[in-house]
Amino acid sequence: MKSKIIFIFIAFLSTISIAQSKVGTIDTDYIIGFMPETKIVLERTQDYGVKLDSSFNIKLTTYQTKVEDYKKNEKTLGVLAKKTTIQELTEMEADIKRYQQNGQKLLQLKQEELMRPLYKKLNDVIQEIAKAEKFTQILTISGNQFAYIDNKLDLTEKVMTKLGITIPKD
Repeated sequence: MKSKIIFIFIAFLSTISIAQSKVGTIDTDYIIGFMPETKIVLERTQDYGVKLDSSFNIKLTTYQTKVEDYKKNEKTLGVLAKKTTIQELTEMEADIKRYQQNGQKLLQLKQEELMRPLYKKLNDVIQEIAKAEKFTQILTISGNQFAYIDNKLDLTEKVMTKLGITIPKD
């Protein structure tokens, strides 16, 4: 008898706690795509990429010039000079490869650094709306699969309105 009462009590409590949760969804990538600051981030990222490319091109041009000089003077160079030049060219080639790999990482880090304030701003608005409307969870749609989503719980348009972003009409 005691176990039946405890079971009913636990079932009752779990029903109450489930009834108190409110879940919403949001498409953060969609919102970020329409934020005006995103264009600025893309421009700054591209500018940074151009700077990296120009430095890379300088290194590559220097390397190509040294290779051409070596080919022209190969017959007149002594064994020690050839060995030194080949070693120098090998080091330059390795440096170029490292620079290229690091350049891609630096570009990605720069974009993440520039996007961080946008995600912070978006997160603050999401938290504000979630607290005001008593949501217990907000799930992002991007990258996740859902079997069913009630569109009444989607906060995408409310967040866009709060951020001052005009919602495009389909």
